[in-house]
Amino acid sequence: MIIAANLKTNFTREETNLYIEEIEGFVSSKNLTQEVLVFPAMSSLDTNDTSIIVGAQNAYATKDGAFTGEIGLVHLDEFAIKTILIGHSERRHILGETQEELVKKFNYYKDLGFKIVYCVGEPLKKREAGKHEMMEYIASQYDGIDTEYENLIIAYEPVWAIGTGLTPTLEDIQEIHKALKEKSKAPLLYGGSVKVTNAKEVLSLSNVDGILVGSAALYTDHFCSMIEFAQELQRK
Repeated sequence: MIIAANLKTNFTREETNLYIEEIEGFVSSKNLTQEVLVFPAMSSLDTNDTSIIVGAQNAYATKDGAFTGEIGLVHLDEFAIKTILIGHSERRHILGETQEELVKKFNYYKDLGFKIVYCVGEPLKKREAGKHEMMEYIASQYDGIDTEYENLIIAYEPVWAIGTGLTPTLEDIQEIHKALKEKSKAPLLYGGSVKVTNAKEVLSLSNVDGILVGSAALYTDHFCSMIEFAQELQRK
């Protein structure tokens, strides 16, 4: 399974390095074989000697250039970053990234062979509009995306559940994941108020290949427990 931590705008570089070291130590000591990804804040990227996959939360579709406030390929190459998060709901709904912009970014980093965690999901208004409209909305987020890209991971994140403590029912998660698996055979993660108290139940669902964890991942003991849950389920 894939267990991913999106650290968002948290932790300094020093704190992030300590965080990665603690997780690496736990994974190594327990001989855990799950794929673990960590996405630090941009200024906290570093060269880490670790089996943990460290990725970027965002980058512009460029090597370098006159794009104030952005980072490009040269900045990722400095730290040997080959994994990127694209389309997170906060990029879409707070920072206004359009599907066209995301497709451009996706294709740029796809052509470079990056591992891409591509996020899709619906706001509360779309969920309340009914299943058909909700699924059409999610389907539109696949427009222009190569769903057969070999280094693609998709993360389903109901926007209304992120940071609210609310989650869909397990039945809802399983139903949506089943539908999304028909759109792409790529590994499919669930994200949206995943925490240590519900992670094991979510991971046990069919068509759930892992989790993308936000605020709950800031606690290393909680995140490590989630990795261990995945290992236990794999052994069954």
